[in-house]
Amino acid sequence: MRGFLVGLILIPALAISVLSLKPGGLRNQFRNIARRLKLALVLAGVYLVVSAGIRLLFPRSSTGDFVIVGVALVLTLVFVFLSQDRQFER
Repeated sequence: MRGFLVGLILIPALAISVLSLKPGGLRNQFRNIARRLKLALVLAGVYLVVSAGIRLLFPRSSTGDFVIVGVALVLTLVFVFLSQDRQFER
């Protein structure tokens, strides 16, 4: 129980201290985090819809498995390119 409570305080403190070291200030870093979270949620929804559609179209096909992996890789690349830090405002 103590380890959980220490982690509950230590992890946010560590995250805030690391984020405040980056240029642009803490407020800008939190904006970037919020933008990345929204993007991740949208891409996760796209993945769920596409994978469900593929499972319905190709229920017992190994091709469907490879297509799902390909979709995951493409969505990962989309996330990497769209989630880059914005320029901070002064």
